[in-house]
Amino acid sequence: MEVAIYRIDGFYRYVWSELENGYTLLVDAEHADRYLQHVALQDHENSYKKGIEKALKLLFKWKHHIKGAPEWEPEFSFTVSEEDSSLEDCLTRTEMAMLREAALEYGSIPSYTSLSPDERDRWKEYLAQRFGVPKSEIGTDDWKRADSWKYPSLIWTTLDTGLRPDEVERAKTFWLDLENGILQIPNEEVSSEDDQWIVALRPQTTRALENWLEERAQYSKYDDTDLLWLTRKKNPYQSNSLNYLLRKLCDIGEIDDDGRQITWLTLRDTVGKHMAEDGDLEHVREQLRHTSSHTVRRYGSAVEKRKRILERP
Repeated sequence: MEVAIYRIDGFYRYVWSELENGYTLLVDAEHADRYLQHVALQDHENSYKKGIEKALKLLFKWKHHIKGAPEWEPEFSFTVSEEDSSLEDCLTRTEMAMLREAALEYGSIPSYTSLSPDERDRWKEYLAQRFGVPKSEIGTDDWKRADSWKYPSLIWTTLDTGLRPDEVERAKTFWLDLENGILQIPNEEVSSEDDQWIVALRPQTTRALENWLEERAQYSKYDDTDLLWLTRKKNPYQSNSLNYLLRKLCDIGEIDDDGRQITWLTLRDTVGKHMAEDGDLEHVREQLRHTSSHTVRRYGSAVEKRKRILERP
């Protein structure tokens, strides 16, 4: 919503400085159409211009609903390709850091009172190793300060590797080669073709996964499965549960999703977009496990578009 307010503010300022002789709140459809004509001539991508159009529609919808003002239908509308739209929704590097921090804040180990005596003993041993204190000194306060590593490991791995929802669903513990800092997806698990993919992990992600594997061993629901992550209801993650988790983390991290459709696949596009800025497209193809170089060209196209804008006089 903050982005929409910012865009509406720009509209009003244009009306005051260019269309009217000073301050007024009495804006109408003609003002809006003339502002869109002005926006159309600016050096911005259509996705940005479409965002302004949507903000003005929101304003006039509110004026119609609250004040009975006439509805507004723009004289023309900006179009955005599906490809450009999905990349426009990508997280910035700052937002990626915010999402990583939000994952650290979300989730906890089981509460002390919810565990049986045997389970408490199991968790006490784990917490003693985690905090480097004798098992006999572990108390309820240690339960409260022990955040879970499940969500950091899941989010950080996805922000490194662009895991698809089906890959999260099928991810196994034996995919991990943490000694070498890689995720190794065997040929029978590859989404696209019968081949093996070796994907790089950041050192911070490797440590988060090491911590998660130690914690994971304390949960009885993982005793008979090698799946890397399960939901609280003991099910493998799927698109709906992953998108729900992502929305919760965006709220915690105060990541603005107004006018954006941020889904789990947005994280994959985010990885591709920023890798294309820093390296060549072959690295993007290998990291995101694309079988064709043609598929990753859109990430390079997004970078080239921004370069052309920066080079304009």
